[in-house]
Amino acid sequence: MSPSDAPIPDARHIANGWEIPTDSYSDQPYIVRTDDGAWLCCVTTGAGVEGAPGQYIATRRSADQGRTWSEPVAVEPPGGPEASYAVMLKVPSGRVYIFYNHNTDRVTEVKRHDGGVYTRVDSLGHFVLKYSDDHGRTWSDERWDLPVREFACDRENVYGGKLRFFWNVGKPFIHAGAAYVSLHKVGKMGEGFFAQSEGVLLKSSNLLTERDPARLVWETLPEGDVGLRTPPGGGPVSEEQSYCVLSDGSFYCVYRSIDGYPVETYSRDAGRTWTAPRYKRYADGRRMKHPRAANFAWRCANGKFLYWFHNHGGRFVGEHPNAPTFAYEDRNPVWLCGGEEVETPDGREIRWTQPEIILYDDDPFVRMSYPDLVEEEGRYYLTETQKDLARVHEVDPSLLEGLWGQFERATVAEESLVLDLREPLPDVVDLPRLPAFLTRDHTRTDYGTRDLRAGFTVDLWLQCGSQEPGLPLLDARDEQGRGWALVPGYNGAARVVLNDGRTENAWCSDPGLLASGALQHLTVIVDGGPKLILFLVDGALCDGGEHRQFGWGRFSPNLRDAHGSGSLRIGDSVRGLHVYARALRVSESIGNHRAGPPTAR
Repeated sequence: MSPSDAPIPDARHIANGWEIPTDSYSDQPYIVRTDDGAWLCCVTTGAGVEGAPGQYIATRRSADQGRTWSEPVAVEPPGGPEASYAVMLKVPSGRVYIFYNHNTDRVTEVKRHDGGVYTRVDSLGHFVLKYSDDHGRTWSDERWDLPVREFACDRENVYGGKLRFFWNVGKPFIHAGAAYVSLHKVGKMGEGFFAQSEGVLLKSSNLLTERDPARLVWETLPEGDVGLRTPPGGGPVSEEQSYCVLSDGSFYCVYRSIDGYPVETYSRDAGRTWTAPRYKRYADGRRMKHPRAANFAWRCANGKFLYWFHNHGGRFVGEHPNAPTFAYEDRNPVWLCGGEEVETPDGREIRWTQPEIILYDDDPFVRMSYPDLVEEEGRYYLTETQKDLARVHEVDPSLLEGLWGQFERATVAEESLVLDLREPLPDVVDLPRLPAFLTRDHTRTDYGTRDLRAGFTVDLWLQCGSQEPGLPLLDARDEQGRGWALVPGYNGAARVVLNDGRTENAWCSDPGLLASGALQHLTVIVDGGPKLILFLVDGALCDGGEHRQFGWGRFSPNLRDAHGSGSLRIGDSVRGLHVYARALRVSESIGNHRAGPPTAR
């Protein structure tokens, strides 16, 4: 068996997904469920890379939840005027509309606002639609332009609005008998390609009932001539708006910036006006971090929400000297938050949980984005693309249940618990052997590496200040330094060290943990799937805060294990300890924290 044939024992690895066939380039694999029970997927594709001449829109159908696909149907022909960035909407009659950019006028280059030109011409021209009345087997020969009201950013572009720049990744939605289609206006083309952008909604009051596309009525929202932008003092980029409708009819919108944080806003009047944009936060009040990448929110059939993002950034992105371009980096791994509606004085809002890793690739430079969420018969599926390969992934329901139950969970995880200590703790205790990360694969002809995708977790209560500074909190290393230890790090951080005798790896919690004299809960998750180390402090996942861009860190894919002496030395500050022979989920760590210290149980 060759390495490429070996199964990957982690459902979160993107290679475990089912491929959606495309040409060389593949973008925005979005799905609607047609009235004949099939999945209809649209993609932007082409023989070249993103933005290359001749890219086009194609659709395929699947009757088995994305495992296999029909032959492609071209919505626009390959090699014609660039057709890009399609989204679809199914209306009650079963008709499916598809909306996309079309370079109808065959523009070959565009001016930058800061001088020079771009020859990439896939984000301009006409915003158009076609339709299918046979569940995506064929598409109308004719296309129709959607009228889009001019905004200030259009008038102020280098062409004075005679040529407009725009694109869309946000999925359409239906509310109160009207259809809404997202659009991202671009006022300036320059550094980072889109140098200024903002979001609008196109509303049609008769799309759901009118059969003649020429008779459709459209209006551009919000009112006025300025779209959805960043909060006051934020950067010029506000794009890739994603929308949900709450149970009280409020619209929720989240979108990307180059500030290092996602932006959110609510509308209480169906998109005509919006609350002041603000940076998105967890339920505990901390700002979420996110680079310049798609971050989408979905409302599920159970009334709960899911949110896709990348969990790093902050001022380290926003203050970077080349932020518009630098912010595109690091879209791997992908994280999901759960959400639920809560009442506020201003109407319903969504409170968001701590995140879990949902997808990853072993190559940290591989980027995955532009997802879609599909629900069918109580099962959940995500699509994604790395721009050359699109896939469908079924989501582990227990992960989603953990996210949606995170605000209530207050029990200690029991699965794979190999060490459970309460006060009084011994100075030294036997430590069961923890799983290896790598081993030799005897099924391979070259006897190479088999990645076990295993991990372990150290979960403890501690009260710092009660032991001599500099001494380890926990130490399972042998006389050669092999094994693992939890030691003091810089600026009051806790630092985990992993050593297999060949390589040593370390990562720190956010600063300040060990400076407190209070009783605190700390979880160290060593996840051998994506090769990440996560710290949680008092139920909060470390994200680097104002101290660093990343709260999570990578360890070497060559680390074989963290086997040490077979015994664990315990520092005086430790008040309770759990060791697990697997990587806990974030939701489980939070449950451990909420259960309280061992003496309280």
